[in-house]
Amino acid sequence: MTEIDSTKRTQIAERLKEARRLAGLSQGNVAKMLGLHRPSVSEIEAGNRRVSADELARLAEIYDVNVAWLLGEAPETIDAQDPRLELAARELSKLKSDDLERLLKLLAAMRSDSTTNGGDR
Repeated sequence: MTEIDSTKRTQIAERLKEARRLAGLSQGNVAKMLGLHRPSVSEIEAGNRRVSADELARLAEIYDVNVAWLLGEAPETIDAQDPRLELAARELSKLKSDDLERLLKLLAAMRSDSTTNGGDR
């Protein structure tokens, strides 16, 4: 494997792990959704196992992200000029630490619920 392949695989693995965490899912949850064993998901996220095109497409769907982002071909962040981002940041900055933690847990639960109950994509 070339250094470029290794770097790319590491980047994909990191983005898959980040997307899973942001979706509020465990490796076990994802493994069940893909019909894999949990260690397979762990190996994917460690960059030790290749991901098929089908698996990558399914993971993007589960995590509600673009395949291009998972592959590192899309920007890591949304447009900083998006006025909704500024509004959200202002509102979040007003929250107490405990309230922010509760909100993050609620968002994770909402995403998890929509993935397990066939929510809109």
